[in-house]
Amino acid sequence: MRVIIADNYKEMSKKAAVMVSSQVILKHDSVLGLATGDTPLGMYKELIKLYEDKEVDFSGVTTFNLDEYYKIQRENPESYYYYMNNNFFKYVNVKKEKIYIPNGTAKDIDEECRNYEDEIKNKGGIDIQILGIGANGHIGFNEPDVNFEAETHLVKLDKMTIEANSRFFNSKDEVPTTAISMGIKTIMQSKRVVLLANGEVKADAIYKTVKGKICPEVPASILQLHSDATIIVDKGAAKLL
Repeated sequence: MRVIIADNYKEMSKKAAVMVSSQVILKHDSVLGLATGDTPLGMYKELIKLYEDKEVDFSGVTTFNLDEYYKIQRENPESYYYYMNNNFFKYVNVKKEKIYIPNGTAKDIDEECRNYEDEIKNKGGIDIQILGIGANGHIGFNEPDVNFEAETHLVKLDKMTIEANSRFFNSKDEVPTTAISMGIKTIMQSKRVVLLANGEVKADAIYKTVKGKICPEVPASILQLHSDATIIVDKGAAKLL
């Protein structure tokens, strides 16, 4: 596990964008695992700049998103489908047919999860997976006490996660309590993993991820066992390291 400490959020975002763009430049048909939330927004902005400057071409890539809220319409501004289109996809040349995001309104969720796993395998697996991290150490929506052997599945969200996500909704009561998420097994099968974190609120989770015991109570700690994991943090998130 490599830890890169950036001076600030902007530098963290640039470093992450360089890693993703380098992957695409070296392998035009790369499979990218993408994340949502506040943390990767800066990275997406940097990738858009690189695309506009003709430094990188996304036309050959396939993307898989980590997760999506359960029973939320894709047109809902709080869906991750909406997030990805409005913060990244509409500004670059990823082909629509190569974009995969879990369908949170699928009638048969178990089948949706199986099909999602099958699509990842059919595309040869994920070349580089971008992750954020929750204050409780979750990655994707894999909450504490997670099953490390799980693939894409329906998860119940932790109270801390619901509270953290409530800032995006009109009230906490509107926040979905379940979501479809890639499992730890799926994440760990990615060839490369890049985890991003900024701010002192993430410092404890980063310390436990990097220095703590590998345990289900801190899902991100399993990344200590990944053969090619990089953690990029700003000084705030690195405060306890």
